[in-house]
Amino acid sequence: MSYGESITYETYFKWGLIMPRAGDAVISFNKDYTVKGADSRYRLLFRSTRFFDSFYKMRDTLSCYYNADNQIVFGSKRTDEGNYYSVDELTFTRNGDSTSVHSYRYTPRRVKVDTVMSGKGYVTDMLGAFYYVRGFDMSKLHIGDVFPLTVAIGKDMIKVSLDFKKRETIELGGYKFNTCYFHVNIYDDAFESTTTSAEVWISDDKNAIPVRIRTKLKVGYADVRYKESSGVAHEFNAVKGN
Repeated sequence: MSYGESITYETYFKWGLIMPRAGDAVISFNKDYTVKGADSRYRLLFRSTRFFDSFYKMRDTLSCYYNADNQIVFGSKRTDEGNYYSVDELTFTRNGDSTSVHSYRYTPRRVKVDTVMSGKGYVTDMLGAFYYVRGFDMSKLHIGDVFPLTVAIGKDMIKVSLDFKKRETIELGGYKFNTCYFHVNIYDDAFESTTTSAEVWISDDKNAIPVRIRTKLKVGYADVRYKESSGVAHEFNAVKGN
């Protein structure tokens, strides 16, 4: 990653044989933020299409902030679904191998969550989980490598594992991408199962860009696909034209 990096995605939802484009997402990484002692910010903006707005409007903003030691110190999620608005704030305090998380969720009317949780090992929020996988040295991965982490969501600390399965070339938008393919196991009832709740294809180069993310839901799945990027740290040599 490099400061000033921006990556754009198209998101699709699939129900049965129908797979319309649901919206567009932009992930960015920037420096010079002072929120709770942070040094940099990783942010995702999602906006649903006009078609989806007619029955399920979404304007979500996810941000996570890191200190100079590259440790997460604060995360937030602003959810705007037209007739529903809420804010989640997560404050991370690390003490050795343990991390405490103050989770605070509120709407314009009331506070819905105000609790402190704790976990061991690598603890982050959902957006930070993608920042984490981008820190891997793709050239050193071996099939069968498993990377455990804990994700704080609302009142829960959810166990997640990233399992490296293989190197794979995939085709998107008329281009071929050399990728490292991971299974993501998420142990939570909101997902269809605890086995391969999501799949992630990361570019097999120094940029480690998420090229595709496919997440199972109770009805169908969400499919996030790379569209374009700018400001990346290295030449994007994992992509080739047809």
